[in-house]
Amino acid sequence: MNQALLTRLFRSIEGDQNDTLIKVAYSIIENERKKGHTKLADKLDTIIQGNIAKSKKSEPTLKLAKVGSSSDSIYKIPVDRRYRLPLATHIENEHLRHEMVLSPNVEDKILRIEKEYLARERLAHHGLKPRKKILFYGSSGCGKSMAAERIARDLGLPFYRVRFDSVISSYLGESASNIFKLFESIEDYPCVLLLDEFDMIGKQRDANINDPGEIHRIVNILLGLLEEYDGEGILIATTNLEGSLDKALFRRFDDFIEFPKPTEKEIVEILKISFSALKLNSKVHLKDYAKEMIGMSYAIIVKIANDAAKKAIISSREEISVEDLNMALEENRAINR
Repeated sequence: MNQALLTRLFRSIEGDQNDTLIKVAYSIIENERKKGHTKLADKLDTIIQGNIAKSKKSEPTLKLAKVGSSSDSIYKIPVDRRYRLPLATHIENEHLRHEMVLSPNVEDKILRIEKEYLARERLAHHGLKPRKKILFYGSSGCGKSMAAERIARDLGLPFYRVRFDSVISSYLGESASNIFKLFESIEDYPCVLLLDEFDMIGKQRDANINDPGEIHRIVNILLGLLEEYDGEGILIATTNLEGSLDKALFRRFDDFIEFPKPTEKEIVEILKISFSALKLNSKVHLKDYAKEMIGMSYAIIVKIANDAAKKAIISSREEISVEDLNMALEENRAINR
């Protein structure tokens, strides 16, 4: 049977994961994969997962955000089939983090994403599209998740964080179905969807030779969904482990941005912002401390500043001393090793 006929046939198949017809469809997919027809198998896999998800449209959903005034514009976050848990969490605009210090290179790339989204209609007139599928990678604590929140806040878009504890299921086929439902739900909904620690589901397909095939199926579904996604919102994935991502998955993104650890100059700016509401003893020279903090993440640097400030406040002192900063630095230096 040729590819066109197979595709038409699969689009007509509906049912539950355990239905006989669905099981036969999966057998055909595996057979095509064994023949080396990988792209066809991936396409058929995506179609059948979509049909399974559509057959479950009667399942309950959570209404968490509104766009416009009509009831039809209420976004419904899909839930997992077994426990009815939401597959994403909504964070209100006023709670989004946005004050951050980034390297000039990263800052320019973030601004480019925002400008292209705002100019999406003008770009469309010239047959161009804004960057909508972004991958942030770099060391933990270097601002990847915060940058995603900032983009949502700057653009005035609702922000949702994928709940992988709900998406990933121990039951065969349910993880892939959850991922499909999540992508389908945002197709026509302008928002920023954050897939934090994306390597949890996007790891290399050959990373575990003992895997029964579920991770392989999940990655294949992601390949198809990322390839076809052209929704109204922005998808942002983050990973601390760039090398663990499947290479084919990596290529599906419109842009990928590395978040490096802060430079000495940037560390000074972070400390100034962190101490802006408090006084520093005249003996505290931030440039000297910045040199000692090179190699640390943004998160650790902010923690050191906060720990020093709390010690001063608890001791009822009006200013942060050298001793406060030295103690905080020493305690957190061990964490950074």
